[in-house]
Amino acid sequence: MGKMTIAEAAQHFNISKEAIHNRVRRGSLDSVIENGVKYVILGEAKRATPSPASDTRYYDYIEKENERLKSKIDTLENETTRLRHQREQMLIDDREKIELIYKERDEQLKSILQVVATNFLGQRSAARVIEEVEMAEVLEVKEEEIQPEHEKKSKQEDELVSLKDFMKLKLYSKKKRQKIKERFEKRAKKDTRIIMKKGKLFLNPQHFDYSDLLK
Repeated sequence: MGKMTIAEAAQHFNISKEAIHNRVRRGSLDSVIENGVKYVILGEAKRATPSPASDTRYYDYIEKENERLKSKIDTLENETTRLRHQREQMLIDDREKIELIYKERDEQLKSILQVVATNFLGQRSAARVIEEVEMAEVLEVKEEEIQPEHEKKSKQEDELVSLKDFMKLKLYSKKKRQKIKERFEKRAKKDTRIIMKKGKLFLNPQHFDYSDLLK
């Protein structure tokens, strides 16, 4: 009786180490562990009568088939991992696209609301200006009715409109009104079309054209 390591036994029987382990598990070979090393115990009969060639080929085939299956399993696991990552990336991309679509729609909605609000405020401002002008005309008429004859304004004075009210009627923007005001102030002393009263600028649109100063 003798003992061999797994590698020595595989070489002795001319088979793989995995086949030796399989024989040990089946009990066709005895084994013992000494100092952490597994040895195969060989008897005279077992050594003298090795396994048939067909048995060796069978176990070799099983080993090769196991290796093939392991390789296939590894390939399938890698493919599964790749597909999982691909699906996760597609979900991330789809979510980003959806978020972008909703963001663009929100921006469009904000723009529409701003336009509606601006138009609404503009209409209110225009209506308020018209209301103020109409009220001023009524007050002027009433004031004229109660004024003594010698205190009534001349016809030309009645036709005067302040630059501020004139620009309101035109619905100019605040920035444009400021530019026009500065332009009129520079020309006030030289241009006879512009009348200065108590530090305020007045126009007579019924008699004069101011288009050159309203650009």
